[in-house]
Amino acid sequence: MSEEARLEPDLLLLGGRLITQDAERRVLPDHGVAIREGAICAIAPSATLRRLYPDAARLDASGCIVMPGLVNAHQHCTADPLVRSLIPDSIGSHEAIFGCATPLHGALTPEDDELSALLTAVESLRYGTTTVVEAGTVAHPDRVAAGLSRAGIRGTIGRWGWDTPGLPFSASAGEALRLQEELLRAFPKGGLIEGWVTLVGHELVSDDLLAGASDLALAHGTGLTFHMSPTEADVAAYLARDGLRPMAHLARLGILGPHLLLAHAVWMDEQEVDLLLESRSAVAYCPWAYLRLGQGVTGAGRHAALIARGGRVALGCDAVNAGDLPDMHRAAALAVGLARDMTMDTQAITAATGLDLVTIRGAEAIGMADRIGSIEIGKRADLVVHDGSAAAWRPAGDPALNLIWGTDGRTVRDVVVDGRIVLRNGRSTLVDEEELARRATEARDALLARSGVA
Repeated sequence: MSEEARLEPDLLLLGGRLITQDAERRVLPDHGVAIREGAICAIAPSATLRRLYPDAARLDASGCIVMPGLVNAHQHCTADPLVRSLIPDSIGSHEAIFGCATPLHGALTPEDDELSALLTAVESLRYGTTTVVEAGTVAHPDRVAAGLSRAGIRGTIGRWGWDTPGLPFSASAGEALRLQEELLRAFPKGGLIEGWVTLVGHELVSDDLLAGASDLALAHGTGLTFHMSPTEADVAAYLARDGLRPMAHLARLGILGPHLLLAHAVWMDEQEVDLLLESRSAVAYCPWAYLRLGQGVTGAGRHAALIARGGRVALGCDAVNAGDLPDMHRAAALAVGLARDMTMDTQAITAATGLDLVTIRGAEAIGMADRIGSIEIGKRADLVVHDGSAAAWRPAGDPALNLIWGTDGRTVRDVVVDGRIVLRNGRSTLVDEEELARRATEARDALLARSGVA
């Protein structure tokens, strides 16, 4: 062990079965992690770390499972968290979005945006998610950042941009890009909360705004994300516009590439799949949302091919009234199950694939694999402890099978983000959850009254 590693750590996490998700996918029984200044500085048998650092603070994970924090690559953090389970599932996705979600967003206050983000972050941490790619807010991204920060989660934030005349919140391409750059400067890359270039997407964005947004993201070395093709509506709109399907149109504009994270990409043909693979563009796949909203993923989805062919795919939970529960274990199990059933191939995509998608492959898809996604020396200390005494872990089996098929986020006991314990024994260490629930109920009632959404 190096001299650097021998310096006193800030925290030892000891005694667990480490699911490292490193290049060898090592599983290390009764090992511990030493953390200093938010980063992993040593990994060794627990007895070794106890001997080397007898006075360091400790988090005892004896008999537990320790894994990297999970990555949620597409999560709406505003409006929906305040109106959980209130948008009916008996209406179509168009009515749910424009008849319910849009009026709710229009009636949000800055305080609502912060409270919604705080709700999302606390719930996400309780299910083991430590990194959230926020899907965009209309007006108050700084307040979203404040809510995420208060809970202690890692995340990206963005301000939705679109320039279709006559729509609420629309702006010129130049003004939309100015606001995007303002956000990037306020939340630079590398912070616990960092800014991304974030558009609403679909057919609501001009070519000038798309190209400008891509250039802006490349100039700042950050991500670009927007919605595309959750239904066939985007396909029809782009074909009508210039005779090209959406991915072909984006390719012609020159904005496909490793900096791009497309939300959804459900309705694609084989050429579009090839374009994404060749360009190394990433996709945030939110399977529960497509089932909840009836968007046709089982017939149209090509995500299994993207995953099996080494594409950059991460998973997401979308919105509280679409994907509903922000539990990445559920999302991974569904993504793997759909792929296996749709292809009738039990070998190409397995539980191990699902675990990769919410850890190291998910981190790579959002451009953060140098920081998160695995338990390795030098990476940020984003760690999740599953309670080994829970029924789902007694007796424990193969870790990937157990984590994807055999349990979900309900067995999460403790969570560490950037070296700080943010969840202990299933409860936030930073937020009064009872007070949060009370405030959320009051805010929900006021929001429904203002928006007219009953």
